[in-house]
Order: sequence, then structure tokens, then C-alpha cells
Amino acid sequence: MDILAQEGEHNPLIPIWQELILGSIAFALLCFVVMKYVFPKMEQTFQARVDAIEGGLKRAEEAQAKANEMLEQYRLQLAEARTEAATIRDEARMDAGSIKDDILAAAREERDRIIATGRDQLLADRQALITELRTEIGSLSVELASRIVGESLADEARRQGTVDRFLAELENGDVAPAGRR
Repeated sequence: MDILAQEGEHNPLIPIWQELILGSIAFALLCFVVMKYVFPKMEQTFQARVDAIEGGLKRAEEAQAKANEMLEQYRLQLAEARTEAATIRDEARMDAGSIKDDILAAAREERDRIIATGRDQLLADRQALITELRTEIGSLSVELASRIVGESLADEARRQGTVDRFLAELENGDVAPAGRR
């Protein structure tokens, strides 16, 4: 070290005291400016970000709570709609059953009415046919008897009475057929 000190050169390991004081003052001035102006701005920005994040989280939580509430309401409405649909379906089935029963009853009544009308018409046609056949058989019988006997059976009332009596006996079975006497 003596060699270096004698030459007048400065040792790089030992700082110069004037630079040390000037550096300390500059550092203190820099720290003052940073603490006075920069840190408050940084704190405001940091606080604004914290508020924004916390506000966003609160809004997100509120939105989530609202969404959950709406989901629950939707589920309740869906359950009510399903219950109502089941009720409507059951009512429709019951209505369909009663409508079916009504239609079947009306069809039975119509069938019975048609059958009764058909029977009545059949009886009326049968009666008309019997009357027509009796008249025709009577006329043919009188004509045949006139030809056999050879005289005219002109008296209509007498002739009609004889024919009616004969047909009545024939219906009752009192008269045996001609071949069995």
C-alpha cells in the first residue's frame, strides 16, 4: 500500500469522502421526491386496482347469486309447468274417456233406434205383404172355385168372409191340407 500511496494515486477500494457526501445528499433528495410524489401515485393506483378487483369480485358474487336465484326460479317454474302438464294430460285422458263413453252411448242409442225402426218397417212391410197376399190368394181362390163350381161367386162380402175364415183356419192349423182328409 505504501507504494500506491506514494505515487499519489487513489485507492479504488476506499471511497472519496466528497463523493460520499454528494451521493448521500442526492440519494436523500431522490428518496424524498419518490416518497413525496411517486409513492402516493403508486398507492392511489394500487388502491384503485384493489377496489376494482374487489368491486369486480363483489359484482361477480352478486351476479352469481342472482343467477343462482334465477336458476332456482326457473327450476320451480319448470316443475310447476311439468305438474300442470301432467294435470292437463290427466284431464285430457279423463275427458277423452268421458267423450268416448258419450260417443259409444250415442252410437248404441242410434243403433237401437235404427234396429227398432227397421223392425217396425219390417213388421209393416210384412203386414202389408200378408194383406196383399191374402187379397190376391182370396181372388185367386174365388176365381178357381168359380171355375170348379161353375157359378160366379159375385157377392164380395160373402166371398171376402169365406176367404178370411179359410185363411184364419189355415193359420191356426184347424184345416188339414187337401191330401190328408
